[in-house]
Amino acid sequence: MIDPFGRRITYLRVSVTDRCDFRCVYCMAENMTFLPKNDLLTLEELDRLASAFVAKGVRKLRLTGGEPLVRRNVMSLVRSLSRHLASGALEELTLTTNGSQLGRFAAELADCGVERINVSIDTLDRDKFRAITRRGDLDQVLAGIRAAQDAGLRIKLNAVALKGVNDREIPEMVRWAHGEGMELTLIETMPLGEIEEDRTDRYLPLTEVRRDLESRMTLRDVPFRTGGPARYVTVAETGGRLGFITPMTHNFCESCNRVRVTCTGTLFMCLGQEDAVDLRAPLRASPDDALLMRAIDGAIAHKPKGHDFIIDRATRQPAVSRHMSMTGG
Repeated sequence: MIDPFGRRITYLRVSVTDRCDFRCVYCMAENMTFLPKNDLLTLEELDRLASAFVAKGVRKLRLTGGEPLVRRNVMSLVRSLSRHLASGALEELTLTTNGSQLGRFAAELADCGVERINVSIDTLDRDKFRAITRRGDLDQVLAGIRAAQDAGLRIKLNAVALKGVNDREIPEMVRWAHGEGMELTLIETMPLGEIEEDRTDRYLPLTEVRRDLESRMTLRDVPFRTGGPARYVTVAETGGRLGFITPMTHNFCESCNRVRVTCTGTLFMCLGQEDAVDLRAPLRASPDDALLMRAIDGAIAHKPKGHDFIIDRATRQPAVSRHMSMTGG
């Protein structure tokens, strides 16, 4: 699959649910209205949809949410999709999680061939963690991370940089993550979905974060890539790797190799645009994949060049109305 700008699409992110057991302040409204369960694709349909993308050249498949591990029987989907690892068609099957359910599922994820996961964690302060997530338990997440490590999973932590919330903690988080053998990636907050507060109050450019870190640590740029948008440095003092995802201060769209499918079968060609194609209808219209494949080809032919994210006092509305939990990051 090659888009109009010559970018080869090899990375698919599939949101298996829009539901989450947290309500992170930068991601969701406190009182969310989730999709009726009848609107969601079945796990078998998600398998068929993801497998169609694998057949068309996707080599990396990430399951997301919401929180993917709160979907009932989700491990049956993971186990079924792992056949593409066994065949060699898929290079990596992974997921992004808030860590709350890892204590239950880490060993089974490893048994299914998952080797690496991303865990979202924005602070090591228990009170702040509860405030950011509105209901999360930091100790439960840390126990889940330990369970994942014990199962042999490699872990990359994701932290959204939030001005006035966790900005002073970032050096400590770098040292802790690297000391525990994990990578850390910092992310700028993005204007997705209506939330209670003004995002300009919390937006923290990672150029400022890096400048602060460089006054305390020795950062060296490295060409390492995982297939996603992060740019990496090594930290001389810890020996670990630190990533920066900068949709606001450095537009990384020129190298975009990914598309996203929601739990309802909607294909978004860009996280920051409303352009979308319904894949549920062709999926359900025929038992074979001919219609589905044509719909995928038509969508990739219209993948936009990039997003139009803006966060400032004059731009109060989010760039897109859907919440991150709907699209899956």
